Amino acid sequence: MSSFMQAMNFRHACKKFDPARQIPADAFQQILEFGRLSPSSFGMEHWHFVVVQTPALREKLREACWSQPQITESSHAVVILAKTAAVEPGSEYVQRLFGRRGLPAEAEQAYLARYAAHNDSEIKPYINTFAWSSKQCYLALANMMTGAASMGIDSCPIEGFSKSGVETLLGIDTSQYGVAVIVTFGYRAGEQIPKLRQPLADMVEYR
Repeated sequence: MSSFMQAMNFRHACKKFDPARQIPADAFQQILEFGRLSPSSFGMEHWHFVVVQTPALREKLREACWSQPQITESSHAVVILAKTAAVEPGSEYVQRLFGRRGLPAEAEQAYLARYAAHNDSEIKPYINTFAWSSKQCYLALANMMTGAASMGIDSCPIEGFSKSGVETLLGIDTSQYGVAVIVTFGYRAGEQIPKLRQPLADMVEYR
């Protein structure tokens, strides 16, 4: 079995962490790197990671997350913010990230025009900018969780929270960001719920 498959089988939504075990600083830094190096649409790196460390703040964050114990019992809690205004066509951020490719001016302008056209035809008619950015944040989320699993570190993605409550608690500028998802990392305590999945044949078709 490949090491990647081993990590996939190891990873699960850990509901019970051992609060006495802390992730070494260098290992947690590696988890953040897995997120940083993740792919994103047009290479816009739509995410911003907020690591909530202060115990009192984590207690309040837990309240905004349906009182889920993973928030306070895990080693680390990360709030992943989705960029909104920054990834709108024409923004300084978009121009800067396209500019780092070192393309000829004409090619860069063509990419910027394609980006704007994609926004108009494929994003705005179906979802808003926050939803699109959140989709990109989940790419980083998945890589962080699987990467952590490859190091024997558990995780739990959390969508059960009050978006406005978390944003207010952390003082997030909602004109620039929105909370996409929260994820906790640490080490499992005791037996965990078995991973349940449907057979591959039930979810794949070939045409």
